[in-house]
Amino acid sequence: MSHFNTVINRKQTASVKWDLTKEIFGTDDLLPMWVADMDFPAPQEVLDALKNRLDHGIFGYTSTTIETKESICKWLKTRHGWEISEEDITYSSGVVTALSMAVQAYTEPGDKVIVQSPVYTPFFQMAKENDRIVENNQLILTNHQYEMDFEGLENILKEDKVKLLLLCNPHNPVGRVWTREELIKLGELCLKYNVVVVSDEIHSDLILFGHKHIPFASLSEEFKNNSITCIAPSKTFNLAGLQASAIIIPNDSLRRKFNEQQHRQGFFTLNTFGFVAMEAAYTYGEPWLTELLAYLEENVIRLKEFINQEIPNIKIIEPESTYLVWLDCRAMGLSDQELKRKLLLYGKIALEPGNKYGEGGEGFLRINLACPKDTLEEGLLRLKKALAS
Repeated sequence: MSHFNTVINRKQTASVKWDLTKEIFGTDDLLPMWVADMDFPAPQEVLDALKNRLDHGIFGYTSTTIETKESICKWLKTRHGWEISEEDITYSSGVVTALSMAVQAYTEPGDKVIVQSPVYTPFFQMAKENDRIVENNQLILTNHQYEMDFEGLENILKEDKVKLLLLCNPHNPVGRVWTREELIKLGELCLKYNVVVVSDEIHSDLILFGHKHIPFASLSEEFKNNSITCIAPSKTFNLAGLQASAIIIPNDSLRRKFNEQQHRQGFFTLNTFGFVAMEAAYTYGEPWLTELLAYLEENVIRLKEFINQEIPNIKIIEPESTYLVWLDCRAMGLSDQELKRKLLLYGKIALEPGNKYGEGGEGFLRINLACPKDTLEEGLLRLKKALAS
């Protein structure tokens, strides 16, 4: 795992995380631990596949191959015990794009879309920007673990014009891996009220500390036919900049509507390097991922030790997945604006403010631990300098 310890300078690579701090936070003297990408190189097999394709030298129109679909099918079966057919797979340039396509394909302006805050911001944005109404089924925080509010969910589902539920599974930013029982309860309610589920499972490979990801659509034939599932190698293997996602839609009618909507937007296929990297990652990337997960767990443990000793007013929501940790700072009695000011002015560290993720995120911060240990230690010292006082 020593290769994960190497600190690589990402500045002047057009990195959103490292090169846009002045534009976004107002200053460029910050340690960025906010955007959800990793400070680690992709697996060598992926780099080799990209280099081989680059060396060919011709980049005319290309399409995904049968081998690409085979690699996705094998990955889902081996990693998650979910058997799909190659015909179930379509593609998108990204999961956020796919969320927007799903909203446009399965709802009309004025229809209602359910989200579960605090949640990844594009869940709100892709509904609102397409003139849909957001219905928030806010998660419940009990004993420092988040749960779904099923009573509240059914009350929303009973309303007119509720057509779609956007499920974050595993959940960003709170780190939950939803259990079989939770997913079944949610799925049965959506079937009862004829609401399609869009399950964003982009973090499904980043499962920590013995937890198990269960693909929503794998639970029953009925769930499979009432849902679409969004996956990508982007979070798992740090390939976000290549913009390649796979969308699993077993229902022929739902898949046709999705593809028709993409075609109306002018989408044809993934870029050449995107599908080359996807295929290589899903074919050869598992050993690298095994090492990564062990490294991330060590970083989580170190974060917990440091905060418990040095900043005990912060409570950590135990992460079951992802490399993002949700920090409960409410006991400090600071407003979101005051938290931000202390981080930027005194700590010189950029984190994601919790209120960005909607109701229930006030007083929280999201920190990205997908970095070398030296970077993490620097970040922890900066966090202490900002908030320990």
